[in-house]
Amino acid sequence: MAKARAIVKRRKAVRNIKKITKTMQMIATAKFQKALKRAVGTKPYTLKVRELVAELAATLGEQADHPLLRKSSGSGKIALLVITSDRGLAGAYNGSVLRAANHFIKEQESAGKKVELYVSGKKGVNYFNFQKRPITRRFDQFSDAPKFVEVDRVAEEFMQQFIDGKVDEVCVAYMNFVSTSTQRADVMQLLPLISLENTGEHAGENRGKPAAKDQADKPKAETVYEFSPDPKTLLDELLPLTVKTALFQAFLDATTSENVARMVAMKSATDNADEMVKTLTMQYNRARQSQITTELAEIMGGVEAMKG
Repeated sequence: MAKARAIVKRRKAVRNIKKITKTMQMIATAKFQKALKRAVGTKPYTLKVRELVAELAATLGEQADHPLLRKSSGSGKIALLVITSDRGLAGAYNGSVLRAANHFIKEQESAGKKVELYVSGKKGVNYFNFQKRPITRRFDQFSDAPKFVEVDRVAEEFMQQFIDGKVDEVCVAYMNFVSTSTQRADVMQLLPLISLENTGEHAGENRGKPAAKDQADKPKAETVYEFSPDPKTLLDELLPLTVKTALFQAFLDATTSENVARMVAMKSATDNADEMVKTLTMQYNRARQSQITTELAEIMGGVEAMKG
């Protein structure tokens, strides 16, 4: 009887957990739908701004002299912003981002460069504290719905450090939202803006990869634009905007990826709880059947003893 009671208690606990995971799945689904609209809605604008800046830079040619296009200041420092979540229960979301960041850090340190860490999200802060890696600054103001005003201030600080020559590069480690079924941990180079010609869906990401040969061989149609005001004035205005929109898009992609990862993780947990309830029910039925058989044997034994 004790075994059957223990199984009943465990089954009840699993059912309670199932209710919680089911609720969390519904909440994550609602947040994902909201975040998806923002991420998908802003991406065309982000890409179009980058495309326009690329046209301006191509028009100016060698005259496109701007601090944000400078390749290196010789400081040997790289600012790395790692975007993680404040909460767990999101599957491999945080682990994938932190592995990508760790790989990038080791790669740069082996090249003799120093990486300054900037971390958004409690999970990233806890991880690097555990690794005893110094964090230059942590950002706690970004929640489930990042605001452009908040990202604007962070981008301004990074641009100022880059212009002052305090850092050679500014990179962002985050989870890139490709589609509902595909999210990829990437390290995007935010500064300097040396890859303006890449205006595809993942512009600025996976730096160091050679361009496809078939794309390089294809002739490109030249388009002539008339700019007002002049291209240099527009470039001075649009280059900072390109950095800000790219960083904002990274935060939106990270939030969307986090919600879809949590939604999938909670669905998997709910399905596992269902299977566990079925298994425990079978175990309870067997234990109960064994108990009834034992009781019947004892009764029959007593009856036979009374007959004797």
